[in-house]
Amino acid sequence: MNVSFLIAQRYFRSKNKRNIITIISNISMVGVAVGTAALIIVLSVFNGLEDLVRTLYGKSDPNLVISATKGKAFDVDRAFLMGLQKMPGVALLTEVIEDNALLQYHDRQMVVKMRGLSDNYFGQSAIDANIREGDHRLRRDSLELALVGAGVQHELSITLNNRLAPLRLLYPRNTPGKKTLQIDPDKAFNEQDLIAGGVFLIEQHIDDSYIFVPLTFAQRLLNYGSRRTALYIKVSQSFEIEQVKEQLRRKLGPGFKVQDSDEQHVSLFKAIKVEKLFVFITFTLILLIASLNIFFSLSMLVIDKKKDISVLLAMGATETIVRRTFLMVGAIVALVGAVVGLVVGVTLCWFQKQFGFVSMGMATSVVDAYPVKMQLSDLVFTCLSIIIITLTVSIRPALNASKLDLRENL
Repeated sequence: MNVSFLIAQRYFRSKNKRNIITIISNISMVGVAVGTAALIIVLSVFNGLEDLVRTLYGKSDPNLVISATKGKAFDVDRAFLMGLQKMPGVALLTEVIEDNALLQYHDRQMVVKMRGLSDNYFGQSAIDANIREGDHRLRRDSLELALVGAGVQHELSITLNNRLAPLRLLYPRNTPGKKTLQIDPDKAFNEQDLIAGGVFLIEQHIDDSYIFVPLTFAQRLLNYGSRRTALYIKVSQSFEIEQVKEQLRRKLGPGFKVQDSDEQHVSLFKAIKVEKLFVFITFTLILLIASLNIFFSLSMLVIDKKKDISVLLAMGATETIVRRTFLMVGAIVALVGAVVGLVVGVTLCWFQKQFGFVSMGMATSVVDAYPVKMQLSDLVFTCLSIIIITLTVSIRPALNASKLDLRENL
């Protein structure tokens, strides 16, 4: 057995007296355990929130979105659309026109995001499963209908299928050669009426600001003609999304962007990752502070064991053996605390995932309990942090132990 480890284990397990060194070592282990458990739990919650956001947006997001690199809209024709539809891996192509519009209902009004969609959209998205009231269809025979977000419905007190009081959408009229708005309100806006046929509940940002309308309705109101703001692509199940995305980018060239679901919300996911990074740094600093107790306990242990160290050196032990012995004492203290913390953190995360003990505390929340998701990378980085911190706080006492003067301590 390794001599350094044998002596370090003996020092760690010694119970001959409950002195201040033992108390500080125990405090160190508890601090490391609590810090490790807290770090695992908080990182798992961030992972769960990221997955929750991805799931929520996945209910309405297409697999891929094609949009213009410059400008808001781009021209399409039948040949262009057919060329995309026939590409390998493209199962469905949906035409989209999206812009801001003024929505009026009775004496109330608000600016909304109006998204005009071609008839095949619901083969692209699972939004029909998120209809809270009414019907998901945007057209019944020749009747055009709107799907409104739950927040929009609440804000304007919209009644579904009310033919006597339809929704009125207004959009600034674009007059060729003129850049100013008409003073006469009757000439300043295009106006179109349609009936609200359903209410969706997806995610608060979408629910509070979006309405979905037929593509033909958006064409008339916005006077877009053959222009589109985006094309939605559904990828065949036998193809990888990344593979189809790269093929589309090569075909369309630099004038178009092709984005998957994460790239469509890159700012949001980047914010979550940045917050997770700062939380990791913060809790790592807390672990460092908790591990300073290891430094103090080792320093006091060196003072307490001066005679033992001198005897070892006199018997032929090298400075390396002595230094390694005290490094191992610190490592054992940190390891025990880390293992306990990992077990506690993983167990609490598992219980939260299975039983949801800690609720979100909000009646409007889309989930009842805080979502958690454990990742192996979090465990690995946590362990690496503990190793680095332990070596950092243990090396100075270990060096002091190996430099003791034999003549003064024998």
